[in-house]
Amino acid sequence: MIENAEAVRDRLLRRLSQERRFLTRYDDYFEGEQGLKYLAPEVREQIGTRLVDLVINLPRYTTDVYENRLDIMGFRFPGKDDGDKDLWDVWQHNDGDMLSQQAHRDSLAISRSYVLVGEGDDDVPLITAQSAFDAIHEDDPRTHNVRYGVNQWTDEDGARWVNLFYPTGRTTWVKKPKATGWTVDGKTEENTFDLPRLVPLINDPRILGRRVPGRSDQRLGRSVFHDLIGPTEALNKNLTDMLVSGEFHAMPRRWATGLTETDFVDEAGKPLDTFSLIAGRLWGVENKDAKFGQFAEASLDNFHATAKLLVQFAFMQLGLPAHYLPFVGDNPASADAIRSSESQLVKRAERKQSVLSTRWERVQRLVLLTQGKPADEKARQIETMWSDPATPTFAQKADGTVKLVQAKDSSGRSIITVDQAREDLGYTQGQRDRMRDADAAADDSTLAAGVRAAADAERAAAGVDSGVAV
Repeated sequence: MIENAEAVRDRLLRRLSQERRFLTRYDDYFEGEQGLKYLAPEVREQIGTRLVDLVINLPRYTTDVYENRLDIMGFRFPGKDDGDKDLWDVWQHNDGDMLSQQAHRDSLAISRSYVLVGEGDDDVPLITAQSAFDAIHEDDPRTHNVRYGVNQWTDEDGARWVNLFYPTGRTTWVKKPKATGWTVDGKTEENTFDLPRLVPLINDPRILGRRVPGRSDQRLGRSVFHDLIGPTEALNKNLTDMLVSGEFHAMPRRWATGLTETDFVDEAGKPLDTFSLIAGRLWGVENKDAKFGQFAEASLDNFHATAKLLVQFAFMQLGLPAHYLPFVGDNPASADAIRSSESQLVKRAERKQSVLSTRWERVQRLVLLTQGKPADEKARQIETMWSDPATPTFAQKADGTVKLVQAKDSSGRSIITVDQAREDLGYTQGQRDRMRDADAAADDSTLAAGVRAAADAERAAAGVDSGVAV
């Protein structure tokens, strides 16, 4: 155990408690549970239970648009064209496709998530995703690498557990129900990794650790839809107002003269609410001088125009192409137009891949260390293989890739190999291995057929010669 481990643990737990309040705000927007911010209290009071908050969940849509472009295809060592089979087996054993999707989605939505590498129940290392609500880390101010990290959880019996991770191991504490303090559980791990087992996946981190209202450190990242919060609140308020106006459009506002207060009460003598008056189909009064009429219906076009403007503004901030929402922009006329409109989104996705690569490569180093393999310089240069974040048509991509295979340089070699072409076309490592085996089998069959043909020709020639001799 490191010196002052309890002090480090308590410091990180305090930061985690502070961060939870900040993360909850992002999480509310992601789940569409933030409520309306601009609606006047008087309007809500008058409308009562007839008003339901209309929430258009642009934050979740935005998160999924980026997450859909962050698919991991494998991991490879420097100088290798193919992904490493052993690392990919560990990845598949831990359901890495689902795990990475969840971790990426949380990182994009609420600013960060974590990946924990530990020893599994069998010989395969255990890789799990951790929520930012239950984990937090602290960087070394000199190297900017993770120095300490904690994760916590609570059992069904109410026992609370905390792991503290540091470069040379891990210490676990437990606080039983009704207990006043923490107790070391005895699960203290010591190793020579020089690398904590907790790896953060941070979205949009800052170099400067400037404090902002509601959180402890801006280096802990922010949500991908951070700049979308204001436009989203305005959009939801505008559309809710449209629904309120729609009520008046469906039931036009009426006017009446010559009535008294007693004409606006129900059978029990209680005053009628606003919508009961509006929705009433027939008013019957005894005053013969009473007159009734109705105002012209309001137009809803101004709400439509405002909604389109707010969505366009939100998409501009996030680099999303207009054709992602058909009512805002026209569909691109060609594949080139699609690529052009998505260029900024693709570049942003590539940037996120670059940042996440360093973290996933650290996870793979921890996998090797957990397996007892040396983390030498080769292991420090593991490369994460990503799917192409762009969306060209498959026919176009295949045509361009085939041309690169067929094109020759000055020495007569292809610009790219067939294996590289298959990787560029998005085939998985397993599919490429099967193709390579099929190629080898076909080559063997071709070679065998050639040998048989040569042997047959030689025997035929020998038979002709012996016939002449006879």
